Amino acid sequence: MDLSANNLIVLLFSLVSLATLALCVVLMLRLRRQERRQQALINVLRNEIRAMTNGSIGMGKRLLAIEHLLNITVEKQQELENRDPGVLAYNQAAKLMEMGADVDDLVRSCGIGRPEAELMALLHRELHTGEALPQQRH
Repeated sequence: MDLSANNLIVLLFSLVSLATLALCVVLMLRLRRQERRQQALINVLRNEIRAMTNGSIGMGKRLLAIEHLLNITVEKQQELENRDPGVLAYNQAAKLMEMGADVDDLVRSCGIGRPEAELMALLHRELHTGEALPQQRH
């Protein structure tokens, strides 16, 4: 091999090295650009997650407040029902009527009078069968 062949090999090697270096630089720039895009997307998603989390926390607090009010309402309703023993008897009679009790069962179990038990049975039948109450003519 003579000197010009060596120079040609060195020149060719230099050109390949320069081309490889240029390709590396281009690829590195693309990689950085892609990294910036990914980081921007991560930031957007992070903000959306933060907003959804804050919304969920707010909704959870509202639900807890509503649950608290509901519990207070249930307690007050139970207190009101327990104040009047007559109401308690009628509530029990209504539950028994739902379970299929007849008028005699209501009179025996709830301590209400026969007319009241018959009225409750009539109302129960009216509500559950959709039959119209007989109209009285004056």
